[in-house]
Amino acid sequence: RCRLALEHHRSESHLNPEYHAVMHAHLAEVLSRLDDSREVVNAAVFAVPEELRRTRPAQDRWSVAEVLEHLAKVDRFFAERIASAIEEARATGVGPEQSVRDPLPQHVAAKMGDRTERREAREAVMPTGAVETNAAWADLDRARQEVHAAVVGGDGLALGTIKVEHRFFGVLNIYQWVELTAAHEVRHADQIREIGAALQDR
Repeated sequence: RCRLALEHHRSESHLNPEYHAVMHAHLAEVLSRLDDSREVVNAAVFAVPEELRRTRPAQDRWSVAEVLEHLAKVDRFFAERIASAIEEARATGVGPEQSVRDPLPQHVAAKMGDRTERREAREAVMPTGAVETNAAWADLDRARQEVHAAVVGGDGLALGTIKVEHRFFGVLNIYQWVELTAAHEVRHADQIREIGAALQDR
């Protein structure tokens, strides 16, 4: 399954080579997971016929376009949380990264991968349904770049010591927030595949 691309234990050979020489290894690892999630989402969208991407499989379920709109809103919200936390830590004198990276807790990863456990999205990140598929898709790419820029802004700092609370999963450090962003995208890639299957079964 595509989710295997986001397993915690990856060899360095799978990291984006652009990251190797320019940033801390911990950061390169989690940003590579974000790259993987982009590929997973894109593959899921491409598998749904273009003319069906704004169609809901049922009245109470989202369309592919709505899922992309939601992902863009969540990624942007996460980027803001990350950037704010790094800025505050820098202002209080956070030091350089010297510790082993703690991965996203296994129970969090498991919950993100379990599509049988549904959670209601907060109002701020609910899709409007008014955004065309390609516009939502492009906005997701921009939002993902905002996550990238936010975390790269703290490259070399002890990001493992900078922690922000998540309303469902408790306190996570910055690296874990990036991994959570990737896992959230993969979760919704699974949803997009479910939508496509439901539409084509009609």
